[in-house]
Amino acid sequence: MNRSYHHGDLRRTLIEAAVARIERDGPSNLSLRGIARTAGVSHAAPAHHFGDKTGLFTAVAAEGFSLLAARTTPMLDRPDALLQTGVVYVRFAVEHRGYFEVMFRPDLHRAQDPELVAARQKSFDVLYRAARTGAGIADDQDVTGLAVAAWSVVHGFATLYLADNFRDQLPDDLDLATVVVAEGVASLGRTIAAQIS
Repeated sequence: MNRSYHHGDLRRTLIEAAVARIERDGPSNLSLRGIARTAGVSHAAPAHHFGDKTGLFTAVAAEGFSLLAARTTPMLDRPDALLQTGVVYVRFAVEHRGYFEVMFRPDLHRAQDPELVAARQKSFDVLYRAARTGAGIADDQDVTGLAVAAWSVVHGFATLYLADNFRDQLPDDLDLATVVVAEGVASLGRTIAAQIS
């Protein structure tokens, strides 16, 4: 039994153990006892920190959104903010699959948990700012449609990529593959605009 934790470190250790197990086995196979074993602590430790499995998933999702916001925020300074935010989003999904598998699954976590709501909103704010910057849209104009469309594309691409659906269609380099898809979406947008004008 590992007793070398400093105050506050055990919560972090349990979240890291949960993320590692989710990456390996998926969220449906996670148990608090398994997390305790992985972390080398008593079986009561996860329940003490999170209450139940839903509480643990809520903490994982909140941390995932915070990490995603931290990764995407620097892209807002770039002229191609929307494209680069999308590239970082896909890279995050691939590199942090354990978080990604939980973040967008409200059936797993408490979607209205205040910490999760704040982290999710911060992450979405980056997406909306990137959409506004990328499209050159003024602050008082609604960018919801563009932001949701961009999010849908990168999330769908990330999900399909994680399931190994593009091995014959796209380059092996993840960033390059994401740019190829983004260029395809831009071309599609021009085609649709031409057809409705």
